Amino acid sequence: MTYATVMVSLALDQPNEARLQVAGELAERFESAIIGVAAAQFAPPLYFTDGAEAQGLIEEGEASARRRLAELEAQFRTAMKNRGGRAEWRSAMDFPARFVLAQVRCADIVVSGGQSPAFSDAFALASPKDLVMQAGRPLLVVPDRVDWLDLRSVLVAWKDTPEARRAVTDALPMLRKAGDVTVVEIPEQGDDRSAVMAGVTDVAAWLARHGISASARIADGARSETAAAQLEKIAGDVGAGLIVAGAYGHSRFRELILGGVTQHLVTQSSRCVLLSH
Repeated sequence: MTYATVMVSLALDQPNEARLQVAGELAERFESAIIGVAAAQFAPPLYFTDGAEAQGLIEEGEASARRRLAELEAQFRTAMKNRGGRAEWRSAMDFPARFVLAQVRCADIVVSGGQSPAFSDAFALASPKDLVMQAGRPLLVVPDRVDWLDLRSVLVAWKDTPEARRAVTDALPMLRKAGDVTVVEIPEQGDDRSAVMAGVTDVAAWLARHGISASARIADGARSETAAAQLEKIAGDVGAGLIVAGAYGHSRFRELILGGVTQHLVTQSSRCVLLSH
């Protein structure tokens, strides 16, 4: 298994340098083709007018969106110019999430940026939460402050769910290139810790059969700490540059209302995160 095609989703009015750097590096590591995608939809003004004035506003807004898409294409092509691989650009006047989701059929992995929990503009960006839920492909979320894919230490956040199993499988190409791999589970209240440890050990043994040496551990944080806080602490302990996790182990409604590990990883982590659903 490899990543034959890397897709990077760019956004209007957000920094794209970090995701471009990591996507280009990923394509180089795996000798992949790379596809840049972006879309924008004109956002109608929050007031009413009609006739020629309304038509003029629409045309002006659409022209501005096209100019910004052209700027993104130029930024993408400049970033990929010296990468040596095959680079392709796709864009459209459309809702970004809808357009990106229609393109991911030709990619093995999608690279996206994180986003502020307080800001989500459906006219200008494809939310990573929407992408990971609907793409059917692994999503690599790159925070703005990250400028390279650090695989010296990788943390696998394990939970015995279909999403976590899929994430570890999707991450195999990266895990094979990792220096150290740690598989960790954060027990819930009432869990049998010996049974949890047996499960994590099974995952480490499965990785070993794929040629990946991994250590197994379970979190021993205080009960008052959230799962996200415990995971962040362990990631710091092992110096993880990448976290691999299943997305939305609970219902998405609960995640969006209460937060949770997935919400934390998408919006607050200072590390790259590979998520699968």
